[in-house]
Amino acid sequence: MARGMGPNRGVPEKSRDFKGSIKRLFNSLNTWRYFLVISLVLAMVSAILSLVAPNKLSSLTDTITLGIQPNLNEEIIQDIMADTSISNEDKAEFKKLLDAAQNQESDANKIYTDFDNLPESIYEIVKPRIDMARVKSIAIFLGSLYLISALFNYIQSLIMTTISNKFAKKLRSSISKKINKLPLKYFDTHETGDVLSRVTNDVDSVAQNMNHSLTSLVTSITLFIGSIVMMFITNWIMAITAILASLIGFSLMGKILGKSQKYFTQRQEELGNLNGHIEEIYSGHNVVKAYNGAKEANEEFDKLNNKLYECNWKSQFLSGIMQPIMMFVGNFGYVAVCVVGALLVMNNVITFGVIVAFMIYVRMFTNPLSQIAQAMTSLQSIAAASERVFDFLDENEMTNESKLQSKLNKETVKGEIEFKNVKFGYDENRTIIKDFSVKVKPGQKIAIVGPTGAGKTTLVNLLMKFYEINSGDILIDGVSTKDLTRENIHDLFVMVLQDTWLFEGTIRDNLKFNKKNVTDEEILAACKTVGVDHFIKTLPGGLDATVGENDSISQGQKQLLTIARGMIENAPFLILDEATSNVDTRTEELVQKAMDKLTHGRTSFIIAHRLSTIKNADLILVMKDGNIVEQGSHNKLLKKNGFYAELYNSQFDTISE
Repeated sequence: MARGMGPNRGVPEKSRDFKGSIKRLFNSLNTWRYFLVISLVLAMVSAILSLVAPNKLSSLTDTITLGIQPNLNEEIIQDIMADTSISNEDKAEFKKLLDAAQNQESDANKIYTDFDNLPESIYEIVKPRIDMARVKSIAIFLGSLYLISALFNYIQSLIMTTISNKFAKKLRSSISKKINKLPLKYFDTHETGDVLSRVTNDVDSVAQNMNHSLTSLVTSITLFIGSIVMMFITNWIMAITAILASLIGFSLMGKILGKSQKYFTQRQEELGNLNGHIEEIYSGHNVVKAYNGAKEANEEFDKLNNKLYECNWKSQFLSGIMQPIMMFVGNFGYVAVCVVGALLVMNNVITFGVIVAFMIYVRMFTNPLSQIAQAMTSLQSIAAASERVFDFLDENEMTNESKLQSKLNKETVKGEIEFKNVKFGYDENRTIIKDFSVKVKPGQKIAIVGPTGAGKTTLVNLLMKFYEINSGDILIDGVSTKDLTRENIHDLFVMVLQDTWLFEGTIRDNLKFNKKNVTDEEILAACKTVGVDHFIKTLPGGLDATVGENDSISQGQKQLLTIARGMIENAPFLILDEATSNVDTRTEELVQKAMDKLTHGRTSFIIAHRLSTIKNADLILVMKDGNIVEQGSHNKLLKKNGFYAELYNSQFDTISE
């Protein structure tokens, strides 16, 4: 059973040419290149300012630490002992306290209590003093540093958000213009959902990922490299300790990631299989019920669901433990830094403030690695999405017709059309129209019939210049369509197709689509002519009633509205392509009457499978394998008892059977 296109299928997560796609993306951002550079520079500077802060914080910590300790350097001790204003008893008590502290004869609390109880003359000299001027200076510097860093980060975020959204707007505008320049062949060979996905999902993916990934990548790389440099500048022993401790944790994380990746891949595959199965069963629900296939369908669903459950459970479990592992890496680094730092402090190699700085540097060293991985994943998504958008923009466009000067006025066109030895194929190996010639007089009603694949709709597409003919010519009032623009040709025709189309809007807007200066009286007159005026009056608001493609309006009513739209267009030529194939017999009669009124006075081409609807045609062209095998009126063709008679009688044979 073939699988359908689930929501996770059809859009590649990796690009075919990552470097080429990213290079073209940046070339497309050339308009905003200066702002982009400014944004990335600001992100880098903001990260650098963040790297400077820990060392200043270390200095602040050391200043405060020294300020809360008694002032007992050698010079001050000598000055106290030499001071004659201090009594010998006080000096002796001070000397005794110094010896006890040096020999650690008492605990720290008792020593500090004894210092607080020193005689006033000595305590005023040795009491703790925090250098508030230095503390204030460092605090102001740190505050300014963090403020400037935050300001730079805000500005770069604002710039990147603006650039990404303007770029997305530019892409959508380019796609919109491109759609109008693409030949019908492109839309015949590409699914509508695929085109819509490029316009919406892919453009949004480029904008959203670009907004975060570029600056995040620059910031993370700067923090990662900068933290290593700053750690070695501060103390090489502590730097090696922090890096080795982190590498142990990252090696563990790398092993887990290696094992989890296959489960993520399997999850996407199994999700696609399950969605495809659900889509098939849902779309063919009536068939499943009619053939009692519910049990088999449920068993298949359970089988696919269990596979997805296994992959989901394993991938989500392994993904869920990534954050705890990252916390472990950070905490393990903190512990290693604290242990080694304590030993170095005891040996007077570093100060306590250095440990504080390294606690921050460890976090700056470990966090960017995961952010870099996320940014690279986002870049992959950007490359894949932009590649699909650029592929669409690179599609071959319709030939440029700006040099064509000929023009037919629909008010003065007589209505004569001639096909002269027309040949056409969608590709070199597939010829649809082999050698088609016919001359249609003004006002004639021409019916085109034949089996599926005979070339009926292709003939109309050539007439409307949706496709270029390979050889031969098509003349309208003696003027070759090769010399007329597509817009001019489309202006000469009214088309009523098998698939009715109503856009979201009022009845009025739908009926006068793309036609200005149409009064309500003209609209109502056209509706009355085709017999849809009563239906419009039953709607709340009449012509102002809002309708859409998905509204609960019957197929026949939609078809009548499209016929009324054609009458308002009032062009000299008419094309009816299977206009009654989707309606019931009763509605067909109403639509047929409306079409008869629409064809009055116009040169009309009618493509029909129901041959009973074209009995009154002036000329019936019977097509087979790209050629006209018979032509004439309905009665004449029946008398010939040829291919047309076989087609006509087969309808009744099928009914009788």
